[in-house]
Amino acid sequence: MENHKRPSATLLFIFGGSGDLNYRKLSPALYNLFIDDWMPEKFSVIGIGRSEYSDEKYRGHLLDGIKQFSRRKEVTDEQWQAFSPHISYLKMDAEKDEEYNLIGDLIKKKETEFGEHPSIIFYMAVAPQLVPDIAKKLGKKHISPDRNCTRIVIEKPFGHDLESAHELNELLMSMYDEKQIYRIDHYLGKETVQNIIALRFANALFEPLWNRNYIDHVQITAAETVGSEGRGAYYEGAGALRDMVQNHILQLICMIAMEAPVSFDADEIRNKKVDVLNAIRRIGKDEVSKYAVRGQYEGGWMEGEKVPAYREEKNVDPKSSIETFAAVKFYIDNWRWQDVPFYIRTGKRLHQKTTVINIEFRPAPSYAFPPEAAETWRRNRLAISSQPERDIRLRFQSKRPGQSMTLNPVDMIFRYKDAYDGNEPEAYETLLLDIMEGNATLFMRKDQVEAAWKIIMPILDAWKNRTPVSFPNYAPGSWGPEDAEALIAKDGHQWIVM
Repeated sequence: MENHKRPSATLLFIFGGSGDLNYRKLSPALYNLFIDDWMPEKFSVIGIGRSEYSDEKYRGHLLDGIKQFSRRKEVTDEQWQAFSPHISYLKMDAEKDEEYNLIGDLIKKKETEFGEHPSIIFYMAVAPQLVPDIAKKLGKKHISPDRNCTRIVIEKPFGHDLESAHELNELLMSMYDEKQIYRIDHYLGKETVQNIIALRFANALFEPLWNRNYIDHVQITAAETVGSEGRGAYYEGAGALRDMVQNHILQLICMIAMEAPVSFDADEIRNKKVDVLNAIRRIGKDEVSKYAVRGQYEGGWMEGEKVPAYREEKNVDPKSSIETFAAVKFYIDNWRWQDVPFYIRTGKRLHQKTTVINIEFRPAPSYAFPPEAAETWRRNRLAISSQPERDIRLRFQSKRPGQSMTLNPVDMIFRYKDAYDGNEPEAYETLLLDIMEGNATLFMRKDQVEAAWKIIMPILDAWKNRTPVSFPNYAPGSWGPEDAEALIAKDGHQWIVM
């Protein structure tokens, strides 16, 4: 095993312990951390829910999820017998104040068992509307009042709009210090996303060119081929802008656009990200149509299968005006990025499942070459992809073999699976380990969350007050509505398709 320091003794309480997030993501991540020898020597994971489970039945339920969703393809009996005793289940009704005494009793029991005071983590793997009440009850009961070792984890969405996000922040801050609150965005745990900082700041090859003098524009595409997947009730209250842009994509922009940190201290990194968010040009409500496009998929055929329109999906309003596609043009008004457009698009039922960042550089002068040499000339481009392939591609010009000076674009490709063993940790593994270690670098801070909401609120307000007349407006298997093509085409560009 790799020799490394492991976190101190930890008690992890998962509210929503019988739910889908724990089944698909959290338990597989914890299992992999255990197998890789990253879990604390003393730890317990307690799933909390209303369902009837014995400890044994609960462990069997989670084992099924691990076998299906873990990056490891098999679970040996020996490994499971070592891991599973750390898992237990606590049946309780989170709406009843008195039942929180069960948590306090369990903490005291584990303190005696461990022989030391552990870190206490409360993970909110529940519907967003339940979070405030649970947090309030935990605070009211003064369960684990030691602020140095108690943490609360909040999944996205963090609020429904700026007002609700601010209210939730104020509630949490009335009971916990900022250093105790971990607002989680799983995108930031992805290896390819974390690698952006390494790529930029550890390579003299890139950083001198990473500005308005050399970069023409930036494109971010986060596309899905699936529809609402039975989550119509959630999506009706969210939409693509809330679901993807306010959190995931704005955080990607921060990683691309931030200034070099002076250290890897959590607040230093987050300060640099907040600077980016504060510099993003605010879009006036009367200008939204110039900078933002929305769409909704219609019914049709996709890969030989008939798929319903969004309005025909389960738990969706037949006259829904919720967007399943969003494209926005952002500008960052600071020295580094002045007048460099950042084009982003995201949506469901699109042509390909992909998440890719494309950095398009300004064209190099071609006057030194004969005209015919540059007929196939293409701009230099850096593409950072996290799916379907995890890779980084650098496009540059090369002379085609032969007697004439003919240039062709070629790609230099770095693939994770070729360079490493292909068993890199999943996002939740990284984030759960950071929580246990008390490292908040990859987690949203209060001012980050609210700054992100301030950016998209004018768009949300404009769309709310203006019913779309063209919905549905894009076919399944396409790249979205025609207006999205027009958004970028009027600047002389087109969306990059890998």
